[in-house]
Amino acid sequence: MTSPDRNTIETVLQQVHTADRSASVATLGSLDAFMVRDGVLHVAIATDRSRAAALQPLLPELERALVAAVPGCTAASVILTAHRAAPPQGAPAQDTPPPAASGHRPLNLGARPGKAATGPLPAGVGVVIAVASGKGGVGKSTTAVNLAVGLGQEGLKVGLLDADVHGPSLPRMMGVSDRPEVRDGHLVPPHKWGITAMSIGMLVNENDAMIWRGPMVMGAIGQLLGDVEWGALDVLVVDMPPGTGDAQLTLAQKTALAGAVIVSTPQDIALLDARRGVAMFEKMNVPVLGVVENMSYFCCPNCNHRTELFGHGGARAEAEKLGVPFLGEIPLLADIRASADEGAPIVISAPESAAGQAYRTLAHTVAGALRRLLDKKNKAAT
Repeated sequence: MTSPDRNTIETVLQQVHTADRSASVATLGSLDAFMVRDGVLHVAIATDRSRAAALQPLLPELERALVAAVPGCTAASVILTAHRAAPPQGAPAQDTPPPAASGHRPLNLGARPGKAATGPLPAGVGVVIAVASGKGGVGKSTTAVNLAVGLGQEGLKVGLLDADVHGPSLPRMMGVSDRPEVRDGHLVPPHKWGITAMSIGMLVNENDAMIWRGPMVMGAIGQLLGDVEWGALDVLVVDMPPGTGDAQLTLAQKTALAGAVIVSTPQDIALLDARRGVAMFEKMNVPVLGVVENMSYFCCPNCNHRTELFGHGGARAEAEKLGVPFLGEIPLLADIRASADEGAPIVISAPESAAGQAYRTLAHTVAGALRRLLDKKNKAAT
C-alpha cells in the first residue's frame, strides 16, 4: 500500500471522541509522526501528561477507525508521546532541553548544505538489525558490542549505533574517548576494532544525565541515523534501550529493520520481558533473528566448576515456544566485565576464551543470516 496523506489521518483523529463526546483525539493530542510498514500503519500522537489518561482508552477505537479509513491498511498501532508545552513569552523555562533541541533535533551539528538522507535505510547501508531486551541488566549492550565486532571479524562491513540515549555505554565499552568530527553538518563516526561506531555518549560528558522527554529521544535517534556519515556498510547494528517504547517506534519509522536479536537471562522474570520484546517486534513486522541466553552459567576461574546461578536453558525453551531461533549461550565471567570496562571487547582481548568463543559463535550464526538477507536484497534489486 502507498503511504496515506496526513490529512486522512488527522480527519480520523477528529472523528474519534471520548465517551461523553466532549473531546476528540485531535483536541486531546496532535499527530506527531506516522509510517506504513508491510500494511501496518504506525502512528504517534503527541500529548501532554494531563491528557494522556483521557486518550489512552480511545486508542483501540482509533486503531480500528484508521484501518477502516486508510485503503490497504491491514492493522494500525498507535502510541502516545509526551510534548512539553512551550513556556509563556519571557517566562523562565522549566525542565528546558538544550537550545539545539528546536524541532526535536537535539544534536547541534551546525548548518547543512542539503537535506538529511531520507528513505528506509541510511545511505550506503545494506541492512539494519536491532539488539534488544525486554528489561535492563541482562547484558544487552555487551552483547551488541561483541556481536558487532564479531561480525566485522566475519568479513562484514559493520556499523554500531548506540540508541540508548539515557544510558549510553558504547564509548566506554569500545574504548573511544575522542569526539566525532562534524563535517558539513554531519557527524563522522570513529572507526575502532574493525567497525564504525556512534553514540550520543561521544557528544556529552560521561557524567552528564540525558534528561530528555520522548520526542527529544526520538529526534536524537533520527539524527544518529540520518546525520551520520556511516559510509558503505553491510550491516548497521543498533544497540536498543531496554523495554518497549519511543526508541523502538522511531527505528520502525526511520528505517527498515531487517531483524532483531533478543537478549535475555535464563530466569523466568527475565524471560517474561523477553517475550514482550519478541511480541513488540512481531507487532512491528520485524523478523526476530533469534534469542540469546546471556549469563547462562558461571565457571569458577579456580576449579572450573560450573554453576547455573540464574537457572539454565530458559531462553532456549522460550525460543522454541515462540518459534524463533535460539542463537546460543553466553557464560557469566569476570573477564567479560573487565574487557568492557577496559574498552576492548572480549572477542578482541580474549578471542579463545570461553566467552570470546561464545560471542564469535553468535557472530558467525548471525553473519550467515545477514548474508542471506543481503543476497535476497541484491537479487531483488537486479
